[in-house]
Amino acid sequence: MTTESDIELSGPFKATDSSGHAHDVKAIRIFDEGYGIIDVYVDFARTIDCGHKDSVLLKSIVERLRSLGYKGPDFGLGDPGLQESKLIVLEAPEEFTTFAQSRGWKNLAEDFDE
Repeated sequence: MTTESDIELSGPFKATDSSGHAHDVKAIRIFDEGYGIIDVYVDFARTIDCGHKDSVLLKSIVERLRSLGYKGPDFGLGDPGLQESKLIVLEAPEEFTTFAQSRGWKNLAEDFDE
C-alpha cells in the first residue's frame, strides 16, 4: 500500500529467488522523511513464501536499486514483525542516505545538528 508520504524508488520489475522463480515486484518505496535509518518497502504482486529469508531474492532487489544509482553495501532485513506475505521490509545501510536524499527523502535528524 502506498501513501502520499511515500517516495517510489522503482516501479514494477521481476526479482528472482534462489529456486529460479521470478516474482513480480510492484514497487520499491521509502517514506519521505525519517530519523537516520531508512526502511525500504518492497511490494509484491502476489504472496511470496519466506521471501524475506531468501538471500538471492534480497540481492536481486538491491541490484535493482544499484541499477537506479544506489552505490553501497547490501541491505539488512528490517524488523521481522514488519514482514508480510506480499511485503519485504529492508533496513538500508547508512550509505543509502545519499541516494535517498537524491530522491527527495528528508533526514529529520539534521534539524537537530548544529
